[in-house]
Amino acid sequence: MGILYVVATPIGNLQDITLRALDTLKAVDAIAAEDTRHTSGLLSHFGISKKLIAVHEHNEHQSAEKLLMQLSAGESIALVTDAGTPGISDPGAVVVDLVRKAGVRVVPVPGVSAVIAALSASGIVQNGFLFHGFLPASGAARRKVLEALRTQTVTLVIYEAPHRIVDSVADMCAVLGRERRVTFARELTKTFETIYSCALSDAVAWLEADTNQQRGEFVLLIEAAAIKDAEEMPEETVRVLKLLLADLPLKQAVKLATEITHEKKNVLYDFALQLKQQSE
Repeated sequence: MGILYVVATPIGNLQDITLRALDTLKAVDAIAAEDTRHTSGLLSHFGISKKLIAVHEHNEHQSAEKLLMQLSAGESIALVTDAGTPGISDPGAVVVDLVRKAGVRVVPVPGVSAVIAALSASGIVQNGFLFHGFLPASGAARRKVLEALRTQTVTLVIYEAPHRIVDSVADMCAVLGRERRVTFARELTKTFETIYSCALSDAVAWLEADTNQQRGEFVLLIEAAAIKDAEEMPEETVRVLKLLLADLPLKQAVKLATEITHEKKNVLYDFALQLKQQSE
């Protein structure tokens, strides 16, 4: 059996590629790429010449079968996308799943991450984050997803494309709340990199004031929802949750409390964690 290497590539600045990624790309028998033309440019920059195989969202299932045949014959293959890590809001997961199920070894070769780069430069100190990736393209579906994310008590990390950025931010303001802060991380590691924070109520105006700020790829970091404390939680909800926690595991207590009180499950879960911590 060969080995499938899942190789992260730069999201902009080519100097961000790792030494291990370069060694891997030089050593493999072939490279499976989201866009062979784009990857050819990357390889040429570093003086690497390899056989390229197209693996994109429209042919991933068929390509996965062909790659598995090559891996089974003993070839080693590097899987890359245009930028970042395969399978993370990019093609690649189908290939990885198929070859792992076939018993082929999969080796990650990690590198630059737009999510981590954005968080590291944002100054956000809240604990934890939820990476959602891209929101749906249609307004109704997008607002439905945002409603499901509305009460998350961790920073929300969302990708967005330039042609949808204004509409998406307007929906975020309407669904998540005007006072929530958003950090735009635009064109990370590239020439026109921008990192800017404001309230969601001011975000559309900022984007429309300079159309250049609507260009490129976006990582959006949205402030976490506030965690309800005992003073904000209805007295009856607190009583029910405390009674259930006294006799049941946390997850089961929260599930039953959600059915009884009709509070949001994730809100009750966070509050139950606080109660548990206070009692320990």
